[in-house]
Amino acid sequence: MTPGSAPLNVAVIGLGNAGVRHAEAYAGNKACKLRWFHDTDEAKAEALARDFGGVPVAKDYESILADGDVDIVSIASFDGDHFAQTIPALSKGKNLFVEKPLCRSREEVNAVKAAWKEGGRPALDSNLMSRGSPLYNWLATFVDRGGLGDIYAIDAEYWYGRLHKITDGWRTDVDHYSVMQGGAVHLMDVIFMLTGERPQTVTAVGNRICTEGTAFRYDDFVTATYRFPSSMIGRATANFGCVHRHQHILRVFGTRATFLLDDAGPRLHTARDNITSGLPEGASAAIPIDIPYRPDHKGDLIPPFIDRIVMGEDSEPLLQRNLDVISAIIAADEALESGKEKTVDYA
Repeated sequence: MTPGSAPLNVAVIGLGNAGVRHAEAYAGNKACKLRWFHDTDEAKAEALARDFGGVPVAKDYESILADGDVDIVSIASFDGDHFAQTIPALSKGKNLFVEKPLCRSREEVNAVKAAWKEGGRPALDSNLMSRGSPLYNWLATFVDRGGLGDIYAIDAEYWYGRLHKITDGWRTDVDHYSVMQGGAVHLMDVIFMLTGERPQTVTAVGNRICTEGTAFRYDDFVTATYRFPSSMIGRATANFGCVHRHQHILRVFGTRATFLLDDAGPRLHTARDNITSGLPEGASAAIPIDIPYRPDHKGDLIPPFIDRIVMGEDSEPLLQRNLDVISAIIAADEALESGKEKTVDYA
């Protein structure tokens, strides 16, 4: 910010775990001032407001939108509420930081882009946290420099490992809740990051075996297979019912090397067998990579979002990336429902 310029006034909507992380990120940034909190649970909002030094609590969302001094609306509400809160904020020209999924259907994708244009092209980002991963950013640079050769296949799996959160929590009440939108979207974003390509078509299958007999109404396991313009095949999986801790599984297959991330940690294979690698039989040819894959904080993408606003950067490239990623996930949900291959439509 330039010396003497006023801070950006921020309203945080939805004050669960993600909303608290949003608030922490803004409170720790000198370019921002927390102006409003809002949550459907007013007691929760009041308690958090006290923790943050007495932030005012708005009784309703409309009063926040009516405040002409609000520069940023940070949305961390339930998945089914994101779109309905995003459109009026864009219409008011507010900069927006929105938890994933940004929206949930083709029609909503198109409506977001139209409202963004009509609202004067404000900054809009979605909290796809894998972008803050030190490991994934290293891998993207390694791929860009040719370290893997030509990528011909990627397997990306989101293992949730928290079954109680979908059988007992708010996800049971969301109509058409999607584990792809709620989980696999993060790794779909990694696929975009590594390839720079947009998938053309997708097929998908799923089941609801792990949550059978519970209040959760939709498939808890879904896997989608995408075909890309280069003929690369990408597979994105959401495995919400697994008996396993929360974990990303990533396998990137290139003509020169293979990258793996699983319980054994990230590693690189640069030889097809021990003979070509010069290692004895039974030895591992894997090269360990000592870089963490988890971001430090759920609000790690907020500081660069603020910087882009302060610097007046063009918001269209990032908006398009966000819309492209969710469009690919939405197409997978459509393929799952129809049982047929779907073309991915982009806004």
